Amino acid sequence: MLAVDAPSLYFRAFHGIPEKAAQTDRGEPVNAVRGFMDMLAQLIRTRRPDRVVCALDNSWRPAWRVRLVPSYKKHRVKHADVEDVPAALVPQIPVLLDVLRAVGIPAFGVDGYEADDVLGTLAATQPAPVEVVSGDRDLFQVVDDARGTRLLYCGRGVAKLEDSDDAAVAAKYGVPARRYADFAAMRGDPSDGLPGVPGVGEKTAARLITRYGGIDDILRALDDPQAGFAPGVRAKLDASRDYLAAALPVCTVALDVPLPGFTPDLPTAPVDPDALLELAERWNLAGAARRLVDSLTG
Repeated sequence: MLAVDAPSLYFRAFHGIPEKAAQTDRGEPVNAVRGFMDMLAQLIRTRRPDRVVCALDNSWRPAWRVRLVPSYKKHRVKHADVEDVPAALVPQIPVLLDVLRAVGIPAFGVDGYEADDVLGTLAATQPAPVEVVSGDRDLFQVVDDARGTRLLYCGRGVAKLEDSDDAAVAAKYGVPARRYADFAAMRGDPSDGLPGVPGVGEKTAARLITRYGGIDDILRALDDPQAGFAPGVRAKLDASRDYLAAALPVCTVALDVPLPGFTPDLPTAPVDPDALLELAERWNLAGAARRLVDSLTG
């Protein structure tokens, strides 16, 4: 199964392709749609999955995460609880979903959860092997060699995928994949509004996890005078107890999201070719549609 983080890819496509380079005859930008279609075609062509699912953000900033850490993604709020999304991207998302529907690739989110949680649940519950595609580092935690789950990390684009197993995560961050959420909570992540423990960076977080285990183990060890913490590190962690206890579940991808019914089998041809043709003509997507269809039949 190829489990695709759709928002991660269409945001990357939108920012990677100039709007003027991909427009309709009416001047409407379709850079996100065209870029996403080409990335998906390349993934299908090179990874050869027989199942594909796209995950969506039904709740990009779930209330339960905000209750735990109020700063979570706060800097990305436009107003109320609406995400600040580029105006030129907003109308492209329904077009993209129409394309996926015409091709026959399921795309869904679940209320109360982010795309990460849907992907984590797919990785935990669907028949292995599962390859998760995302530019979100939080998904390193779903890597599981025993189960056959890998992260195809596209932080530098789909053409430069980092095919990550547990050894790759350990080499990159100094922690096993199953401890990545603990690592992220301690280190912090400005892009998600997570402050981390002041004065504890990546190297210190990795050393603490290697020596003591996860955050729960570290917090228990703080109460042991013989645990061997450097005085300064002990003080920093002790002052951040409440934050760490709240941040760990925020950083941890859910594995038990109630998924809707879906058929992940990758079609060998579009399930609604007439609809795809109409979309391609209306939105100037003929080339991208051809490449995507070719990837199905290839």
